[in-house]
Amino acid sequence: MTLEWLARTGVPWSAEPGVLASRRLDRSGWEPAGTPAAVAFPRSVAEVQAVLKGAQETRTPIVPRGAGTALTGATTAGTGEVVLDLAGLNRILDLRPADGVAVVEPGVITADLDRAAIAHGLRYAPDPASLELSTIGGNIATNAGGLRCAKYGVTRDAVLGLEVVLPGGELLRTGRSTLKGVAGYDLTGLFVGSEGTLGVIVSATLRLRPLPAADTTIAAYYPDIESAAAASVALAEARIQPVLTELLDQATLDAIDPGLRSSGSALLIVQTDDGSAEAASVLAEGAVSVQVSDDPDRLLYARRQALPSIERLGRPLIEDIAVPRSRLAEAVRSIGEISARHDVPICTLAHAGDGNLHPIIVAGAYGTPIPAAASRAADEIFELALALGGTVTGEHGIGVLKRQWLAREVGPFSLDLQHRLKAVFDPQGILNPGKAL
Repeated sequence: MTLEWLARTGVPWSAEPGVLASRRLDRSGWEPAGTPAAVAFPRSVAEVQAVLKGAQETRTPIVPRGAGTALTGATTAGTGEVVLDLAGLNRILDLRPADGVAVVEPGVITADLDRAAIAHGLRYAPDPASLELSTIGGNIATNAGGLRCAKYGVTRDAVLGLEVVLPGGELLRTGRSTLKGVAGYDLTGLFVGSEGTLGVIVSATLRLRPLPAADTTIAAYYPDIESAAAASVALAEARIQPVLTELLDQATLDAIDPGLRSSGSALLIVQTDDGSAEAASVLAEGAVSVQVSDDPDRLLYARRQALPSIERLGRPLIEDIAVPRSRLAEAVRSIGEISARHDVPICTLAHAGDGNLHPIIVAGAYGTPIPAAASRAADEIFELALALGGTVTGEHGIGVLKRQWLAREVGPFSLDLQHRLKAVFDPQGILNPGKAL
């Protein structure tokens, strides 16, 4: 394809093979057909507008990209596509402590925003495991969750307003900078989780939360993952709301550090900003040991290292289901049965406080075909999620890998309506084609 239109925009871009290869894949392992035509590096809102205007005029497909940490293939790019790399829009534009609000560009690293907020006694609550790498724009595109979302909500709960460039270059402002506001349809909520298929986010107004005076971290070990899952449900039944409740099974503990399971075969990490004594009492039921951690940073670091550690075992199929919290123990028991039935290793970790599980299938060696047994196990895990009244994705999105399951979950009428909504914003279908729907 000709790229003369891209050169005329004045936006920095490259078609060098090494640059194209570095922006072709994301963390999902999905490999698209071919290689993208170019990568554009806008440095301003006006340059994003110029690229999208030219793309619509030439019907060139555009793949918006942040840090490339997507886990479902949502930021992969193939033949004829132009990658719009937003890493250069990385400024914190405003931080207003009195209002509890920050305004940021999409390329801001999640952890950098959190650190900036902490300096004012605040925090940016959503904290995906990739927070040191992932960008705010990417988090909004997938409605990312994280460890603290059990108490503070997912990304959608932190987004007050957006600036979005539509195909053709129009700049749309949605939402507001106040904590309340119900004027008109909730277009902000529509863009959150849309995976770059409706528009390109160029700034976000985000809610910040007060930093708690102190956090208490509890490490509770159990003889098996079912007991640990039941303990997390018991916390909810006792009306205790932890900041985070993270569940790791034996296989995950072994992958991270075998020393972590010296006290039991499953670990529940619970962090509270109130009621720690009551939480410890509830967790003690059925536990091998319960202790207030003297090194909470080590525990949370270990939890965030779960995926990198599992990746060292082989190629992971990173699943992301959510079930009603009351059915969490049933879900983890069934995942164990699926693993045994298909003779495939599955490492299960979970944001147990909101029923979000990550059963990660180790699907053979990198560069080899995915074993049929691993694919069958993945399908059964999705079927399990729907059978328990849950969803096939809690926080990673649909991307490429789960499109067939989206249809099964939402049904044909809802799916058709979503396609029609897509056509309203992107009538030529140039934004992230083949993703999400």
